[in-house]
Amino acid sequence: MKTTAIVLAAGSGSRMKSNVKKQYMEIEGKPLLLYALKAFEKSFVDEIVLVLPKDDIDSVMTEIVAPEGLKKIKAVVAGGSTRYHSVRLGLLAASSDTDYVFIHDGARPFIDDDILGRALEAVKEYGACVVGMPVKDTIKIADESGFAKTTPDRDKTWLIQTPQVFVYSEILKLYEELARKEDELISKGVNITDDAMVMETFGSRKVKLVIGSYDNIKITTPEDIQLAETILSSKIAALQH
Repeated sequence: MKTTAIVLAAGSGSRMKSNVKKQYMEIEGKPLLLYALKAFEKSFVDEIVLVLPKDDIDSVMTEIVAPEGLKKIKAVVAGGSTRYHSVRLGLLAASSDTDYVFIHDGARPFIDDDILGRALEAVKEYGACVVGMPVKDTIKIADESGFAKTTPDRDKTWLIQTPQVFVYSEILKLYEELARKEDELISKGVNITDDAMVMETFGSRKVKLVIGSYDNIKITTPEDIQLAETILSSKIAALQH
């Protein structure tokens, strides 16, 4: 069995409102991106495909990858104009004999072995799974004017995280179908926001929901950096006791 992780770090991080792209902002003295890379480096995953902005590839390899001795990075590719374009490029760069692929946002630094293990068992059984957590708050669906329209059952509502894990040959085929039908989807107003939606739109499998962690946050705004530092400090303290 061969597993590949695609780590997505090609975004601009515009909501961070910083001159430094969020994937390179530091948490406790280390670039944000490094945490996810090191988690996969020490895990059972066999290889990593890193997706970066084209102009950043050389500097990331020189300043982050090489000094940390990351050996599992098989390929580094330039990202596309959208997340799903970047995922497709990452999939194409993976080894063709990959069995399962873990697609992960590089802006989620707190992925760990427990989450990866649960996801692996689920994808082996169901062929497609995504990590997430049941919501704690009531969710409202808004209408076009910003008024509450409906209230979904909280017990059936999840916050979706990454990694999202699939049989490699299947998800690659579905992403190629997405590429062929992209214009059609855009004309219909369909917005593909995650990998599970690609399976839901083009595939035949149901996507299993797998418990992740409330700590598995995505760094998006300046407040998230502060939260990440708090989470990291608590994890370090726990290891010391």
